[in-house]
Amino acid sequence: MINAMQRAIIKKDLRGITSNKQMFSVMLIVPLVLTVILPSIFILVIHFVPEETAEFQKLLEMLPLAEQAGNFNQNIIKLVLNNIMPVFFLIIPIMASSVMAASSIVGEKANRTLETLLYCPLSLRQIFQSKILASFLMSMIVSFTSFFAMILVMEIEIVLTTGAIILPDISWMIIMLLISPAISLIAITLIVRASAKAQTVEEAQQRTVFLVLPVILLVVGQFSGLLLVSIWILLALGVVLALLAAILMNGSKEKFSYESILK
Repeated sequence: MINAMQRAIIKKDLRGITSNKQMFSVMLIVPLVLTVILPSIFILVIHFVPEETAEFQKLLEMLPLAEQAGNFNQNIIKLVLNNIMPVFFLIIPIMASSVMAASSIVGEKANRTLETLLYCPLSLRQIFQSKILASFLMSMIVSFTSFFAMILVMEIEIVLTTGAIILPDISWMIIMLLISPAISLIAITLIVRASAKAQTVEEAQQRTVFLVLPVILLVVGQFSGLLLVSIWILLALGVVLALLAAILMNGSKEKFSYESILK
């Protein structure tokens, strides 16, 4: 159960990131590119340069025959919306949580408020939980806002270019309710642990590279035709990530000590 002092720490961290124009702009620019500009480029290419859609043909052929029937352009847009964009979207919770979590303990050190925080009547575990929750809330706010913005923009563009309405499928439910929270918690836990020993935000963020690389490999795998991310792949990935997040969080609580923070 979160008490009043923990809620105060969470609110302070959230205000800190939103008042920092440089960090907050990074948290807005990357989601804007991935959820508005990138899908818009895909849709415009499909509509105005149809010969370029041949690049998507080999991906479309990996879908079940029933999903290949019907209007070609609409099928390509479904492919982009429900198979390609979910992989790109995974970068957003990683990015949002890393920006927030990296400044967690490092920010306290830079502002010379770390000692005051440690003197408050909270245990280290409660401080750790507060830092995790603040970063997690910001990550989820950015992720869900980005998702709804993407769907709104894409649906308007789809209606204007095809006259049809193409809705997101269940893969997005898996992304938003399972994978995105799990991958956010993994990134946050790794970075908060690193930020306890780090002296700069950049140093604390280094561990997120290990999370971004698998996403990049998934993107490359899709466009090379080696792998098309399906609902079952996403579900399996979500379960693995959720288990990994639970293991990391439990292990990190034990390693979060006064000695590691004050070094």
